[in-house]
Amino acid sequence: MTFSIVARSADGTSWGVAVASKFLAVGAAVPAAAAEVGAIATQSFANVSYKQRGLTLLRAGLSAQATVDALTGADDGRDQRQLGIVDVNGGAATFTGPGCNPWAGGRALENVAAQGNILTGPEVVDDMVAAYLNSAESLPLARRLYAALAAGDAAGGDSRGRQSAALYVVKAGAGYGGFDDVLVDVRTDDHTDPIGELGRLLDIHDLLFGTPDPATLIELSGEVATEVATLLATLGIDDGSVQSSLEHWAGIENYEERMVPGHIDPPVLAALRRAAGH
Repeated sequence: MTFSIVARSADGTSWGVAVASKFLAVGAAVPAAAAEVGAIATQSFANVSYKQRGLTLLRAGLSAQATVDALTGADDGRDQRQLGIVDVNGGAATFTGPGCNPWAGGRALENVAAQGNILTGPEVVDDMVAAYLNSAESLPLARRLYAALAAGDAAGGDSRGRQSAALYVVKAGAGYGGFDDVLVDVRTDDHTDPIGELGRLLDIHDLLFGTPDPATLIELSGEVATEVATLLATLGIDDGSVQSSLEHWAGIENYEERMVPGHIDPPVLAALRRAAGH
């Protein structure tokens, strides 16, 4: 009833899961990941205990395949389970029990495993893997996973239809404010086009929480500072200095992760212009 992909980034710093299903809030059931540990997708009459138990085994040093073997070997319901894991080193494994509803199956290669059940056919998994491998390794892992998920959907996806999708990526210290490891956690719980909506949310996430590129930052001085002050005044914000006023507005609009003292990030400037009607 689900198709998913788990992967480790090419540089070995991020782990993540993308999943879609004709199932309410699939993101609450299928994905799990921990930075510098690995990523897991559990589905098909999902044994959700696989998530934390699997991460515990991965932390103990077991490989993806050994973790799959341990989890399924201890589960009397394994014939109806499906599971994909990528470990800290990029080792990947997938498992499809013989009792999973057809079409069901998976593929595992270095750094990536894709799997699904009740699919329109094997092309769903094949196209997910191909899209992932054909995407640029320099892209953020979330973008590569999303491309793979969209390819699986285009190939037919869940044979019962569409309802929900989710994307979860972890990287050490990359969470909001640097306080945790959750780099991306977006989901559509009930939607007629869940993967399209997931892409829209990912775009917003990248805009709000993306890391400013030092090479493109604009110095907040001269004509730029004058323009920014005028735009902020149009919005009724004047805290006595351009920097303070900009930070005030950024806090309201959730752009604080893109703030760099003495500079303005081009996406933030574009958003400010739009907000002020320019």
